[in-house]
Amino acid sequence: MTIIRLENGDLLLHSPTPYSAELARAIEALGRVRHLVAPNIAHWTYIADWQRAYPDATTWAAPGLRDRAQVRASSVRFDAELGGTAPAEWSDTLDQGMVPAGAGFNEIWFFHRQTRTLVLVDLIENLDPDKLPPVTRLLMQASAATDGTTARYLRLPVRLGGADARKAVRAIVALEPDRVIFAHGQPFDSNGAARLKRAFEWLI
Repeated sequence: MTIIRLENGDLLLHSPTPYSAELARAIEALGRVRHLVAPNIAHWTYIADWQRAYPDATTWAAPGLRDRAQVRASSVRFDAELGGTAPAEWSDTLDQGMVPAGAGFNEIWFFHRQTRTLVLVDLIENLDPDKLPPVTRLLMQASAATDGTTARYLRLPVRLGGADARKAVRAIVALEPDRVIFAHGQPFDSNGAARLKRAFEWLI
């Protein structure tokens, strides 16, 4: 999970992790939880517990997520759909865009202007192989999920996005962020622009 404090002090919880009362108390010390964000079709499974804890928070879904059978069968409520531009609720703090892909995959990215931080989810993975069990380590290394790039199993859906996906990824690279945060592995805490460009060399 990435926690973003908006200009008005409210908090946006991006790709929430499992809920616990201890974690919630730590977050509440930072500000009021106002937004819960599921930025792609994979990162929504823990949102229901956060909704129960913060029923007044608005929950946002990546395009297509609400139509998935697993989501319809769950107790998750989505209030609004994310798009290619930031809504009024956080446009004073964040830029936003979407990488449209195939096989139902779309990922929404966010760029925190003040800190020049890009927030992704699955488009880049950078797992530490030394922290993985042996079999998982081999699988993740074979998929490039330990290399600070797009894992090979996700490259086909992104390629299916065609010219629109390539254009969207070029727009991300053009941001030249100082830092890049993603859901799986060590973030790019420095030299973010150059590392981001290398991460997407396979596509652009």
